[in-house]
Amino acid sequence: MTTTSLPVAGHKPPVGAPSSPPARRRRRSWAGWGFVGPFMAVFALVFLAPIAYSIYLSLFRTQMVGGTRFVGLENYGRAFSDPQFWEALGRVALFLVVQVPIMLGIALLVALALDSGRLYGKAFFRISIFLPYAVPAVVATLMWGFMYGTRFGLVGNINDAFGISLPNPLSPDLVLASIGNIVTWEFVGYNMLIFYSALRVIPTSLYEAAELDGAGQWRVITAIKLPAIRGALVIATIFSIIGSFQLFNEPSILQALAPNAITTYFTPNLYAYSLSFSGQQYNYSATVAIIMGVVTMIVAYVVQLRGMRKEA
Repeated sequence: MTTTSLPVAGHKPPVGAPSSPPARRRRRSWAGWGFVGPFMAVFALVFLAPIAYSIYLSLFRTQMVGGTRFVGLENYGRAFSDPQFWEALGRVALFLVVQVPIMLGIALLVALALDSGRLYGKAFFRISIFLPYAVPAVVATLMWGFMYGTRFGLVGNINDAFGISLPNPLSPDLVLASIGNIVTWEFVGYNMLIFYSALRVIPTSLYEAAELDGAGQWRVITAIKLPAIRGALVIATIFSIIGSFQLFNEPSILQALAPNAITTYFTPNLYAYSLSFSGQQYNYSATVAIIMGVVTMIVAYVVQLRGMRKEA
């Protein structure tokens, strides 16, 4: 007959016995912070600190007489009443509304064509369409700027060869469309790869079921493929929205070729750059950057919210 010993009051567990659950949880918690800590430190240094410093700068104003003084939200009131800022914001908004759907539409068509299995030389076309994305933005803009030239470039050579007068792509009326063409050429392959990767993970059983039901290619696209890659469409749209509001490289490089068409406030980012490095208005430049960051965040969040709602 076995007897069970009762615990003695004040008796301590032997050395090496497992510790209590709260102690283990505390150790796991600190171990987790040990893994996350380096990332959080870098994140705070390269992301949070610049934002905090920009907000700090936007609350001050530096003047030749009086030096730097605290002005609160006065710089933000100046920005909201600045016609140059609103013109730049309206220009990138127009760029977004026109260029982004065209670019994403072309990328989606190419991805669907590659995924259809009816395109010969699929690997060649895939790498050829993606190749422009590997070209640096500066090189791509210089290349297209040379072709746009009416005196020394491709447009000028065509005019001389055929005795015609093509419209100047770098004129004030066409320069935004010319920049849109450059951006589309650069990023169609990038978005195509996102869509094509999403299409490749669709289960083949769905296609087999659609074939048994007698569904045609158009029905397969609308009922299976597009709903399945809705998440990829939302992600690509958000990236494109952010890129549109951050438009800087192309107009900045083309400004030397078309100074009368591309002003210092052509886009908000170019405006902030000109204010900071040419006008020495660091405080107001930080204000413009903060406002554009908030606008971009709001628009991107609204697009993501609507995309997730439709997906649900």
